[in-house]
Amino acid sequence: MSSSSTRGLGWVGITSLIVCVVLIALLVAATLIFRWDKQVLLAWQEQQTDAKTRAQSVWLPDYRLVYETDISLPAKDELSGLSWSPQTNSLFAVTGPTAALVELSLQGAVLRRTNLQNLSDPEGIEVLPSGLIGIVDERRRRLFLVAQDALKAESLDMNHVPSFDLGFADAANKGFEGLGWDSVQSRLVFAKERDPIALLHAVLPTQDAPLVLTEQISAHSLIVRDLSSVTFDARTGHLLLLSDESHAILELDQQGKPRSFMRLLAGFSGLERGIRQAEGLAIDNTGRIYVVGEPNHLYVFERTQHDSRSAKP
Repeated sequence: MSSSSTRGLGWVGITSLIVCVVLIALLVAATLIFRWDKQVLLAWQEQQTDAKTRAQSVWLPDYRLVYETDISLPAKDELSGLSWSPQTNSLFAVTGPTAALVELSLQGAVLRRTNLQNLSDPEGIEVLPSGLIGIVDERRRRLFLVAQDALKAESLDMNHVPSFDLGFADAANKGFEGLGWDSVQSRLVFAKERDPIALLHAVLPTQDAPLVLTEQISAHSLIVRDLSSVTFDARTGHLLLLSDESHAILELDQQGKPRSFMRLLAGFSGLERGIRQAEGLAIDNTGRIYVVGEPNHLYVFERTQHDSRSAKP
């Protein structure tokens, strides 16, 4: 074999080695960021799940996008957090950096807006019993309990609203992103974004009793990299978790074990384009799922076996 052939073969070998290293690096990155290794295992478990168990679950593999729309808000104000209200059959969300609470129709129309003064970084929101709305300020690490009647005004000074310390003083901007209400056990559910990722719960506090957080589900049982939002399905008693970095929604059963998931990437769940910066998640009493992503876009999913992309909620 000539020396030129040897040199040529050497370059082919080096190129192949580089390609292999890059592919391995991408696989490791995908495993760390998307947790695809655990999602593949869950996908296999989904295939083994019987019809009765699926019927008793939210069962995310059956969900498809049925409607999406832009939400008419100032470009600088981005939606974060989402909650469905059984009292009004509408959606509530918070915005930043201009802190405000926004009520939306199920089709994404803005029904009203209340500016929230002296709020730093609103992230999580949940409609609670007794006419209250809970709002989490991630930067200040506090839970605010707002009376819904107070939101009829154009603005509200949050310094005059009952609030409670959430702890985690070193969380910085990786604190609590999601807030949910477990109507079966009558408790709040808090989703800590990451470093570490965590799900915690607490009873609804009062001024006479401080808020005490307790770990609900170990992070080791979660198959997503971060948590952007959390919501509770009263029909099944299951939790739904939204992960921006893993581009997924995860269903946990009443024991905190993964039951099903759906990817929020292009080509999955009826999405032609992946959801950018998924920030808020809600589910209504019919099982319809709502997701808000940046910039101010609403996605609606329904459990269906056929393509109903043109339908509206």
